[in-house]
Amino acid sequence: MTTQVSTLAPPARRTGVAVSVHDIPNLDPPVPYTPATAEGATGLPEIILPSGHTVLHLTRYDDVLKVLTDPTFGRKDTNVDGGPSFQPTTMPPDLLLNLDTPDHARMKSFVNADYSPAGVEKLKGSVQRILDRRIALLRRAEIPDLFATVLDRLPIEVNAGFLGIPESDIDYFRPSSRVVQLSHDTDIPDLLANFWLVYHYVTDLVQQKRPVTQGGLIDRFLSTRGEAEPPLSDDELVAILLGSVLGADQNVLSVLAKAVYVLVQAPALWTLLAEEPSVAPQLVEELLRVLPLGTISTFPRIATREVRLRDAVIPEGALVYADAFAANRDPGTFPQPELVDPFRNGKRHLQFGYGMHHCMGASLARMEITTTLVRLATEFPNLRLDTEPAAVPWDSGVLLRRPTSLPVRW
Repeated sequence: MTTQVSTLAPPARRTGVAVSVHDIPNLDPPVPYTPATAEGATGLPEIILPSGHTVLHLTRYDDVLKVLTDPTFGRKDTNVDGGPSFQPTTMPPDLLLNLDTPDHARMKSFVNADYSPAGVEKLKGSVQRILDRRIALLRRAEIPDLFATVLDRLPIEVNAGFLGIPESDIDYFRPSSRVVQLSHDTDIPDLLANFWLVYHYVTDLVQQKRPVTQGGLIDRFLSTRGEAEPPLSDDELVAILLGSVLGADQNVLSVLAKAVYVLVQAPALWTLLAEEPSVAPQLVEELLRVLPLGTISTFPRIATREVRLRDAVIPEGALVYADAFAANRDPGTFPQPELVDPFRNGKRHLQFGYGMHHCMGASLARMEITTTLVRLATEFPNLRLDTEPAAVPWDSGVLLRRPTSLPVRW
């Protein structure tokens, strides 16, 4: 298995364009765990999760990659009442992120083609049409806010069209999607009420109690569910689609908003993107490497067998947090890891996970983010943040963290 980046030909190198994430205020999230010991009985660091469980904390790239690609590290048995978790509640067991082999492979193979690079390429025209409309609104705004006018609506409108969800439904379920991904523990009844609103909404779509657009993904999944072996149940379809309704909106928006937040404070990178759009794929990969999605980067796992790492052994039954965020900044793998350098060569980042639990929507996210950044740099080559970074408000939660306003000038 290789972890090398794609074979895209890199653009001609420019010097002096890299920016340090340490120079971008408020970018990194608060630590979501409590350190326990720098070296436990296994020789590995240990941390305490919000659930109170002590887990092994893996931060080196090679160690994290090994756990992510080893299907014997299970997710299913962590998603139980009283289980090890960063979240205050359990989740439906059929969600892809909670499944182990072979159930995971059966469900994910059903959607792989639609979420492949070729499958999402046809949505690029939709992204451009939404940007046409939203950029026109931004140009007319008295106080231009790039987040509120352009970024906030882009992922949900793209995804609604992709799935075949009526645009008139968006304002019904989307506020609850945000609450679910924030996953705060301050009001559990409210969190659960919002979760079940979204869950029951998607259930109604699957059970055809609400209309869907003919030819959209939901309509096609309902028509082809019997091709899976055995056929997908309603609950399994709901689980697949719930992941898309939440992730292809809230998660894409979080990374897109943070990418823009970085670039409007990095004039050299923005100018490079405006003058050489071919750099966009490499720049997006580098931003994905350094930008955490929320306050966590993966979910806890349980070792179902003894696993040997380079310098330690994970015993059977151990709880493990394979920290992809830390691995993406491992200086042993990424020299000067704090630098956003679009000309960086080396191993692939782990933002989207790896192996069995590689993010279903990774190609969709890449396409949307790349298309949007290129378009914005083309339209606004002198775009800058029009407020002090300290004044930018943020949403900050377990599964999403992003600015919620980006006043700009050009």
